[in-house]
Amino acid sequence: MPDLTLEQIEGIAREAHAHQMDKSGRPYVEHVQAVADGVRERGGSDEQIAAAWLHDTIEDEKLSRTWLESAELPQHVKDLVDAMTKRPGESDEAYTQRILAVSGARLIKEADIAHNADPDRLAMLDEPTRGQLTKKYARLRWLLGMTTGDE
Repeated sequence: MPDLTLEQIEGIAREAHAHQMDKSGRPYVEHVQAVADGVRERGGSDEQIAAAWLHDTIEDEKLSRTWLESAELPQHVKDLVDAMTKRPGESDEAYTQRILAVSGARLIKEADIAHNADPDRLAMLDEPTRGQLTKKYARLRWLLGMTTGDE
């Protein structure tokens, strides 16, 4: 059977996240769309865009690892989604090393962090949450080599 198309993958992701809300009460699929758009705008491949659509489905338990393993997707898309999926109890160091080890995953994480750390998006959250997330995203950027650590 042929691999799923980008449109089919988008539909699967939209359905998977259909009833999920983000921390500010917005539909979570807006975040997934923003990450896919961010990957596209950064010159990402169709495989990276496909993985961007699916990047939180396993971590958020909207789709299973079994689904991912059996999905009609190129192996590289599966590898990208797996790299983007933080495991329970996993350290930031282990997580970012896995992202860096899979070609193309860093670009997806860059788009993910860019949207998560968007000042307009963070402004909708209470101050303690905003501060915690700002610190978290700065640390991930540093671990991924996106900043010098002085920023």
